[in-house]
Amino acid sequence: MATTSSVPVISSESNLSRYLQEIRKFPMLAAEEEYMLAKRWQEIEDSDAAHKLVTSHLRLVAKIAMGYRGYGLPLSELISEGNVGMMQAVKRFDPDRGFRLATYAMWWIRAAIQEYILHSWSLVKMGTTAAQKKLFFNLRRLKGQMQAIEEGDMSPEQVRHVATTLDVPEQDVVNMNRRLSAPDHSLNAPLRADSEGEWQDWLVDETANQEISLAENEELGKRRKLLTAAMENLNERERDILEERRLRDNPTTLEDLSQKYGISRERVRQIEVRAFEKLQKAIRNAAVEQKLAG
Repeated sequence: MATTSSVPVISSESNLSRYLQEIRKFPMLAAEEEYMLAKRWQEIEDSDAAHKLVTSHLRLVAKIAMGYRGYGLPLSELISEGNVGMMQAVKRFDPDRGFRLATYAMWWIRAAIQEYILHSWSLVKMGTTAAQKKLFFNLRRLKGQMQAIEEGDMSPEQVRHVATTLDVPEQDVVNMNRRLSAPDHSLNAPLRADSEGEWQDWLVDETANQEISLAENEELGKRRKLLTAAMENLNERERDILEERRLRDNPTTLEDLSQKYGISRERVRQIEVRAFEKLQKAIRNAAVEQKLAG
């Protein structure tokens, strides 16, 4: 697996501009190349393949890290932590699931950066509950929606709105707002005092061009056909349980399905797991057959 020593290193804010220039040299990968590299890592742990996957997404890491500048920590450290998250994403990425690495990696990158922020903020003595983490990372966004971005305490109405939206006590909102006093920075701010370049110059345009969009739509169509065909390998009960548990925006509970089929919740869970494994196997076999035929 790629290590921190095998990718460009950002050691301090002083060499940030040089680091950003360096990572722009790594090309972004087409869907097919990304898939083949991911398979090489998955099947034979090819470190060169993992290295290409990681370095091709370093600009994505930098972009996500810039979104956390307002927490008062050096951007160089946020990027470094995000790179670790990117490596973890590559290590666990399954290319046969039907989505691009960037979509999967975003979660790992954000998780790594957020964990680092939580451990670094000595004033924020929480982080042990999901509600407090949600408050920590969503308060700024909600204040922006309410146009309450000025310094100082929020109005009682604003506090009440945030508390209701995030389902946390109002006093927690007041305390967190006072702790999060680090100023935000403009995207038009220069990278360095002696530089004409601005932060916004380094934002990655995630909009795909027409050729890439067409290729991705064709690839998505192929994967949908694979999924439809693979579902035929399941019996009626397996297909229904898998659809209810894995393919719906609001999954049906084990309890509801256990009552529907007159079996225990544990039995429903076992059927779900078995059906998903059968589905994965069928999709992988069909994908291999397609590539051999092509």
